[in-house]
Amino acid sequence: MNRYKKWIIASLLISVSSFAIITGLTFNLKTIEALKTIKLEYILVAGLFHIFSYFIWGARTRSLSNALGYRVNYLKIVEIIISSVFAAGITPASAGGEPVRMHMLYRNNIPLGKATAIIVGERLLDAFLIFASLPFALYIMKDILSNSKLNMALLAANFLAFIALGFFIYGLWRPEKFKSITRRITGKLVPLLGKLTSASIPHLTEQADREIDLFHESVRIFISEGKRGLLWGMFFTLLFWVVEFFQLILILIGLSQTPSILTAFAAQVLLSVVMIIPATPGASGIAEFGAASIFSVFINASIIGVTIIAWRALTYYMNLLLGGLISLKVIKDMDLIKKLTGNSNELQ
Repeated sequence: MNRYKKWIIASLLISVSSFAIITGLTFNLKTIEALKTIKLEYILVAGLFHIFSYFIWGARTRSLSNALGYRVNYLKIVEIIISSVFAAGITPASAGGEPVRMHMLYRNNIPLGKATAIIVGERLLDAFLIFASLPFALYIMKDILSNSKLNMALLAANFLAFIALGFFIYGLWRPEKFKSITRRITGKLVPLLGKLTSASIPHLTEQADREIDLFHESVRIFISEGKRGLLWGMFFTLLFWVVEFFQLILILIGLSQTPSILTAFAAQVLLSVVMIIPATPGASGIAEFGAASIFSVFINASIIGVTIIAWRALTYYMNLLLGGLISLKVIKDMDLIKKLTGNSNELQ
């Protein structure tokens, strides 16, 4: 819990500091005029779009789960997703969200290896869509390519994404070799955990091997009899990102702007790539300054700060708020189950 508190404080401090700097550099009389004429109904609709995106994400997870032969209650899946975005929002590169979803799917009777396949499948669908869109985004946004810092950020993000994709492909191509690498890593990491002894290593390596086999089998199912579920997953991935990206359009309309949908979408594709860089919790700072650089191509300088505050409020702070509340509910439900289980055991 102390580590989570540190991450939350760090992400909020970095984000708020970034807001202050960007707003301070762009705030003027035109900003005040824009705030006076703001249409709050569009901002509220953008917020509803973000909430709707949770349910689209839930539909994708359910499709992939069904493809592997596991059925989980739809609302339970949405609950899992909302609670996981809190962990994602306070960890670098949103890396904390995946383990939370894997664990909670596992608690809903999906084997860990297959739960891993579902979550990795989601990440790959996202990555495929974003990187497939990247050439078009770069063409539309070619005017900003003279920015060397942005170029370096894009190259670094691409490099990290391709390394991760390389490990994934290697794991599919040479599962036994991948197991061998996993055993070595486990053998070196376990002693660092302190409480576990060397006697625990064989058990952990056997469990890791078993989960890798389940994962490998899940991927085989996805590309064979589970193709229909995978196709639905692709559809929901596309719908998810359209809904997420359209929030910026609604914010700008609320600020009396008439943005080009293609340009706004292209800008957010580039920003999504930049935010892969695992530098800060929740990409705080990177998101704000990256957005300021990229959005400035098509948004008036006077409302850049206001736009970024509204955009991050919906796509980041709402995740922290709703995700934190749902996470507390999940923890309370787990405590209640433990108490009921303990009472039933005492009665027996």
